[in-house]
Amino acid sequence: MGFLDHASNNIILDAVLTDVGRQFLARNDGSFSIFKFALGDDEVDYSIVRKYGRTVGKEKIEKNTPVFEALTNQNFAQKYRLISVSNPNLVRLPNLTLTADKIDATTNVITLGSNNSKTARVTVSQKIKNETSIDPDLKDQTFIVEMNNLFLRLEQKTPDNIDGQQRAVYILTLQGLESDQGGTQVQFSLSTKNITPAQFVVFGNISNKNLIKTQVKVTGVQSGAVLEFQVNINQR
Repeated sequence: MGFLDHASNNIILDAVLTDVGRQFLARNDGSFSIFKFALGDDEVDYSIVRKYGRTVGKEKIEKNTPVFEALTNQNFAQKYRLISVSNPNLVRLPNLTLTADKIDATTNVITLGSNNSKTARVTVSQKIKNETSIDPDLKDQTFIVEMNNLFLRLEQKTPDNIDGQQRAVYILTLQGLESDQGGTQVQFSLSTKNITPAQFVVFGNISNKNLIKTQVKVTGVQSGAVLEFQVNINQR
């Protein structure tokens, strides 16, 4: 959904169903029901506030920012969702950090094999800079993990959804683990699927058909923090 402002006194609401929403609607069995929504600010450039100050910067954003059209692909819509926080003095937000087996610490790239070394234990932790603790409203209780279902899976987990582009979505709840700043952690075992030589030919890197590069995305639901990292899969 997008708000398209075409005049000083006119706001046009542009709303479309995502591909998943259309699938539920097409079932025609009563399973389609809109029971919650999210807002995002993907198009807002907050450096304008730093440049012009809060008052003038806010006015420039409101009057000059072009607003995106509504997108049917849920993977591209609302990358940066808004969150609600009760603390009026909050000035910093937490981010997500990655530790894992078989990872290059300088590039945050995990390397796995299609036959051997297929699994890596991954830990995603909440961290915050220049603060001693994380606000309780921003402690993630749920994490969303997204990956390409053709190449990767989470061990002992079933995807909550697989869309038409073979993007698998896993919803993981808090496991009682905490980071050193009182934030939360989530752990999971990331494993390669049975990848055929033909898939390496089709999806392999242009310069090296024995290598597939794919991405994993982790989102903290309460904080809105997003972590994306690359996984390299070797044909070995």
